[in-house]
Amino acid sequence: MTESTDLGPEDQKIVTLARSARARNGVPEGAAVRDETGRTYVAGTVALDSLQLSALRTAVAMAVASGASSLEAAAVVSGESALSAEDLAAVRDLGGAGTPVFLAGPDGAVRETATAG
Repeated sequence: MTESTDLGPEDQKIVTLARSARARNGVPEGAAVRDETGRTYVAGTVALDSLQLSALRTAVAMAVASGASSLEAAAVVSGESALSAEDLAAVRDLGGAGTPVFLAGPDGAVRETATAG
């Protein structure tokens, strides 16, 4: 993983969407993914007694359920200092090993960029 703060406008958009989902829903994480057609899917953490999903895995599931066949990029806004292996695996399953995943803090500043691989 490398630190990155220089994002293009489309990547900055998914970071902003992820940050908004986190704040709006009062959840620990917000996430957004962009599919191969440019559509975005935004989600927050799911924490039910019977179902526990990170925000990123929820966003990937929403993309799959909507017919996306690939991902261009993903973003997570979280207080965590690293992306989980399970989150990276979900992005890799749909987007491939080279899909960039941005991890931003609650302030929206991107702390790290990883690839799903």
